[in-house]
Amino acid sequence: MSVYLDFESKIKTIQDSIATAQLKNDTHAIEILQNDLQKEVEKIYSNLSDYQKLQLARHPDRPYALDYISAMLSDSYEIHGDRHFSDDHAIVCYIGNIDGQKIMVIGEEKGRGTKNKIFRNFGMPNPEGYRKALRVAKMAEKFNIPLLMLVDTPGAYPGVGAEERGQSEAIAKNLQEFSKLKIPTISIVIGEGGSGGALAIGVADRLAMMEYSVFSVISPEGCAAILWNDPQKIESATQAMKITPNELKKAGLIDDIVLEPKVGAHRDKDSAVKALKEYVIRSIKEILEDKDYLQKRYNKLMSYGSFQ
Repeated sequence: MSVYLDFESKIKTIQDSIATAQLKNDTHAIEILQNDLQKEVEKIYSNLSDYQKLQLARHPDRPYALDYISAMLSDSYEIHGDRHFSDDHAIVCYIGNIDGQKIMVIGEEKGRGTKNKIFRNFGMPNPEGYRKALRVAKMAEKFNIPLLMLVDTPGAYPGVGAEERGQSEAIAKNLQEFSKLKIPTISIVIGEGGSGGALAIGVADRLAMMEYSVFSVISPEGCAAILWNDPQKIESATQAMKITPNELKKAGLIDDIVLEPKVGAHRDKDSAVKALKEYVIRSIKEILEDKDYLQKRYNKLMSYGSFQ
């Protein structure tokens, strides 16, 4: 069953009416309702608040990393383990082809359903996950294969075991090593980009965000608790933090915004996959054509945090 957010209630009502009209084979009613649906979608999605965009970024029907990987990659093969401790299921790594282009993919996977969410640790990687990602990135560099990273996590796992095994060191190591990989690298926030958990696979030649995704240093809930000591201030926190793609692009913190279908990736997964795939292919081609892409990556990273 599809999940509808509060502000999507009218869309659900119209879609239910369309389903009823289809059962009755009432083509005239279907045509009118389809027109009403299009107008309602345009009205709602043209005036989304930052908090509503946050809700869409976390929508349970939104495509996850494995959805994009299975839809885009052919001849794919999963790579397991960090060769140090274990295989972290919150981070998935694949080698395969996208329209004939060999590519390595690293993704953060939240999982669907209770058992799978637990298996994937709700998309919160441990240090071994980031070390697996680094191993795969180094493998991609060794064989001169472009690297794609799909960011979707509430944050790195904050457990005692993760800290004992060097969570902060693993993230810091990735920031250092990913910044100097001698291959084209693309990182795309497909849902929720949470703090260092996202940054660990977010250093790239092109850092992009899906239209209804977010990228933040802390969750809005955490921000509200710290600044106002009131979890009910989540909407105010979301707006104040400027975590949506348009705000981050304006600040020069991301390179591109990948437009989603008007109804969002959670309602039209095929169009979302197509948009992301086209962006990846175009970006790889543009980066490879630029002989100075390593220097431009360095300049971009050094420009973060600058002010006048």
